[in-house]
Amino acid sequence: TIAAPATLDHLAGMLRSSSAEIEETGEAQVEIGGRPFRIREAFVRDLDEVNMREAISKLDRALMIFHSPMDRTVGIEHATEIFRSAQHPKSFISLDTADHLLSDADDARFVGRMVASWARKFVGVPQETRKQARPGDNRVVVRTDAGGFRTEVLANGHPLVVDEPVSVGGTNAGPTPYEVLTAALGTCTSITLRMYADRKGWPLESTEVTLTHEKIHCEDCQGVDRPGARIDHFTREISLEGPLDKDQRGRLLKIADRCPVHRTLETPAEITTTLAPSEPDS
Repeated sequence: TIAAPATLDHLAGMLRSSSAEIEETGEAQVEIGGRPFRIREAFVRDLDEVNMREAISKLDRALMIFHSPMDRTVGIEHATEIFRSAQHPKSFISLDTADHLLSDADDARFVGRMVASWARKFVGVPQETRKQARPGDNRVVVRTDAGGFRTEVLANGHPLVVDEPVSVGGTNAGPTPYEVLTAALGTCTSITLRMYADRKGWPLESTEVTLTHEKIHCEDCQGVDRPGARIDHFTREISLEGPLDKDQRGRLLKIADRCPVHRTLETPAEITTTLAPSEPDS
């Protein structure tokens, strides 16, 4: 539970102002915790029939309770009551200064990480076995559902999340597509340098690559004759840790330009796009 009430009296009180509309039309839109919800008559009837303390005590499930002592919508005493009513195993985590809706992204991410770590103990499936890799297949599968730009990626069985910033309608749940592309250049650079240094037996202790990407105007670029044309421009700063001499550092700088992703970005690429067969209507 996250900022959950221990009794239904709190919620029933919030619905009282709309009770006449619900009785007359069977439903009403009610604002709860700053968000609109469509409440139907059957839901209101359930509020009178459910004993929350009894329901919590009979969950027969592991329970993790999150609540903030600063919550002004649902007080911290509700979390105490839920914890007392629940059977073991149960855990409680205080969210310090978070608000009711976890509107601070740092608070939301903290809860997400804690839930993921805690739940792994109880779901009984190791993280590695949940990857949906296709045997002998290194394809990348990307899926975006309705309701936003959050995109699930499965790259050779490894899950990633790609999104867009909140400013353009995304939820900022992951890097943007261009940030993933920039990261591909950076990771390929770092891996290439690691492989080369290991092969040479050079004392390269670590590599850090810092990159940026932008679209720049290219009025006089070779091979570009369109007025106002823009090209992709990547900047890459490489930090090499270890007792390397000047010649070794210079050689590694040249090797960075030979990483496979660097070469791919500098040469024309072909993309073939097809539509997958649609499933027949059932």
